[in-house]
Amino acid sequence: MYGLIGKMIAVPGQRDAVIDAILEGIKGMPGCLSYIVAKDPSNADAIWFTEVWDSKASHDASLSLPAVRAAITKARPLIAKFETSIETTPVGGHGLGG
Repeated sequence: MYGLIGKMIAVPGQRDAVIDAILEGIKGMPGCLSYIVAKDPSNADAIWFTEVWDSKASHDASLSLPAVRAAITKARPLIAKFETSIETTPVGGHGLGG
């Protein structure tokens, strides 16, 4: 499995718009086992995302999907910066099968 945990900072006041764009683009991604988007309770502009994929190849291929490309195009001008991005190797957990 392949995992990614990241944090991005939206342009002030645009966090919900970024989240909406992301959530529109993540449906139907082959190989995606989990994709969680969360608001940071201590920063009104911060967004955390946690992804689990069957492989890095599936993750990389998702970046070419039309829905994902559209979400990126819509969200990019509303993102001030990407603050953190960590690759992980998930080994199991609730909802992942193990």
